[in-house]
Amino acid sequence: MRIGLVAAMIVAAVVMLVPTYFGAKPDGWPGFLPAPIRLGLDLQGGTHLVYTVDVDKAIENHLERAADELKTDAKNEQIGLSSVSVQNEIITAQLSDPAKKDALEKVISDHFPNLSIETDSSEGVVRARMTKVTIRDIRESALDQSLEIMRNRVDQFGVAEPIVQREGDRDILVQLPGIQDPERAKALIGKTALLEFKLVPKDASAAGAVTMPLHDRDAVTGRVTRSEIKVEPRTLMTGDAISNARPRPPTATQGAHVEFELNPRGAKIFEELTGNNVGRQLAIILDGVVQSAPRINDRISERGIITGNFELKEARDLALVLRTGALPAPVHPAEERTVGPSLGKDSIRQGVLSFVVGGSLVVVFMLVYYKGAGVIADSALVLNVLFSLAALAALGATLTLPGIAGIVLTLGMAVDANVLINERIREELRLGKTARAAIDAGYKRALPAILDSNTTTFLSGIILFQFGSGPVKGFAVTLCIGIATSLFTAVVGTRVVYDYLLSQRRLQTVSV
Repeated sequence: MRIGLVAAMIVAAVVMLVPTYFGAKPDGWPGFLPAPIRLGLDLQGGTHLVYTVDVDKAIENHLERAADELKTDAKNEQIGLSSVSVQNEIITAQLSDPAKKDALEKVISDHFPNLSIETDSSEGVVRARMTKVTIRDIRESALDQSLEIMRNRVDQFGVAEPIVQREGDRDILVQLPGIQDPERAKALIGKTALLEFKLVPKDASAAGAVTMPLHDRDAVTGRVTRSEIKVEPRTLMTGDAISNARPRPPTATQGAHVEFELNPRGAKIFEELTGNNVGRQLAIILDGVVQSAPRINDRISERGIITGNFELKEARDLALVLRTGALPAPVHPAEERTVGPSLGKDSIRQGVLSFVVGGSLVVVFMLVYYKGAGVIADSALVLNVLFSLAALAALGATLTLPGIAGIVLTLGMAVDANVLINERIREELRLGKTARAAIDAGYKRALPAILDSNTTTFLSGIILFQFGSGPVKGFAVTLCIGIATSLFTAVVGTRVVYDYLLSQRRLQTVSV
């Protein structure tokens, strides 16, 4: 049974590594079988980014929206409010008539279940705090939405086998193999992409008008200039009404631009907006910068364009972020690392060299010191490497430079188990036992020590994987896989060889 198990595992491991050997899945390769082993950025080059999501800003945005809705509901209930402000996760409403405090508290209780009224509110003032459950949900939602949107942007960016995943309670890890232009990747992935439409006031000196930066590019020279423009404070429509966007090449009259289509709700809003303001300028604002302020010549619905004399690449990137939607909260780059492809090749060469040198020394030592038993132990080492690589392919794990270090380390640990077994067998032979009895006793007496040492190291690997990040996790994965395979090959694989030799009556004594 042991022989059949080991033979089956060898066949399975070889099959798992076929795509890795050829560098790609062969034609007709079944979909349920693994792809080639993925190489980490340190081995193939690329861009490593870690973004921190500003979840506090997401909470602030929710509170500001709740404050606006509270103003509307209070007005509908004929409750006058002299001011409504947001600070430290608390909405503070100042009543024009203090006698209507109970009425305002009832509005909050009935319409805003996510707010709890502060009991220490003073005369004529109502304070409401967002509940802890709501704050926790907003944090989780902001992270999940940011992760999904960034993943969509990376997918549409055309990167092969990217990694986009959460790290901790605020960070998102983005790894882009083969990307050597981190600035463009950062501009694309980390752009908040908040698109707003606001009217330009007829009179620039009108009360309440807000000054905003204006992005302008000369269509001939391509030179970018920044000026300022006054816009009305009220946002009439946002980018969430956009259902599709696509870049358009430059024409004789304007540079590259972005054409967008609106969903039914957005089309209705846009038709009303443009129909009521023919002849006025409409500012199109992206992340707080006015991209263009075209004049409305007619009623428009369903689709429009964003001009700004963009370069075609800029128009393509803008269309991409508009299609994937705006991030629910700003993100800030916390870590950035770029690995060149030549450095990755050097890393592979050095990793393979360390593996060959380390493995050769172990093999030679076992042959010299344990003779025939050393040959069996070395065979187990070869199987250990085969099973480790097959496990990496089967699990879809990524092989990194620290991962190679983990494999080399487990080689030493694997031979350590064989050393224990061989020493026990040698002791039993010195007591005058037969080869069969010495092998049985050697494995039996060595097993507890082997299990103890491998279990503690395996637990350490799990802790490294749970609390580590990046390269540390890669090391932990190969370490844990290597421990499991080395335990199997040292205890089961080598025993199969001894059992076969004993069954064939070819083993009168053990060469150890």
